[in-house]
Amino acid sequence: MDSIEKAKIRITSWMHHNEHHQEEYELFADQLEKDGQAASAHHISEMAALAAKTNECLKKALLALEKRKKA
Repeated sequence: MDSIEKAKIRITSWMHHNEHHQEEYELFADQLEKDGQAASAHHISEMAALAAKTNECLKKALLALEKRKKA
């Protein structure tokens, strides 16, 4: 297995890992909101959005690797 294939596996793993965390953050933010902790909920929601942005970057990196491999 070459380094590109290893990188694709690593990036895919990170994406799945981040998706799991993002879901946890969203659930936790909802719970905080229900508990009357709006400020904390807001910050956790921001963190969930950053996790989503992280995955967007990882997807772009993965696509770039796939394009490079085909070229």
